[in-house]
Amino acid sequence: MKGLTEKSLWMLPLFRMDRRYFLKSTAFLGGSLFAWSLLGGCLGAAELKPYEARDFSRLKGMKVFSNQLLEQHFTLYQGYVKNTNLLLEQLAQMAKQGQTQSPTYAELKRRLGWEFDGMRLHELYFGNLGGTGEIKKDGKLAKLIAEQFGSFDAWAADFKAVGAMRGIGWAVLYLDATRGRLVNTWINEHDVGHLVGGQPLLIMDVFEHAYMTDYGINRGAYIEAFFKNIDWAAAESRLSS
Repeated sequence: MKGLTEKSLWMLPLFRMDRRYFLKSTAFLGGSLFAWSLLGGCLGAAELKPYEARDFSRLKGMKVFSNQLLEQHFTLYQGYVKNTNLLLEQLAQMAKQGQTQSPTYAELKRRLGWEFDGMRLHELYFGNLGGTGEIKKDGKLAKLIAEQFGSFDAWAADFKAVGAMRGIGWAVLYLDATRGRLVNTWINEHDVGHLVGGQPLLIMDVFEHAYMTDYGINRGAYIEAFFKNIDWAAAESRLSS
């Protein structure tokens, strides 16, 4: 072989052996990777854990909301968690079966937002209850409210007015993080009126089930009771997040 020295000729068998070993190794590795890819295809996507209802029993014993009202409200919330999981399971199964073009799939997909938002809004609502109703005046949220609304009282009057509007839904204090602007917002039922990209800071449920057991149709009295039990530390923690 032209150009090869005696030393290189001596190493040629080793090179050929190493080359054969390399080809066998890569063939084995490629086959293994192919096998793993097939196994992964059989196993499918990673299984996601279902949502679990959170425990808000710490709220029992509040002076302005009876335990009966709270227990009924917790049960309704648990129903949203259950239905959210059920819809996600049904939609995943229909997708696997190629039924995504069916009217049933479309309606279930639309329903998902209603159930999911009902679940999450209740968690935020219960999460900002159980406090004394006193906001930390030198806190970041109190200062932001005063700067943008003129005073805390002016903001509170506007938020209460939103909650008193006719209809069923939620009053939500939103932060538009892109502009740092606070907006009191009405959410119709659970899923209509959310501000895209907004961070919900304070949530008040104004569905009848949130107050009728204790206050009948007097929504105004319920709103005043809600304000006396706001956990402002929880609301402010959402501002920082």
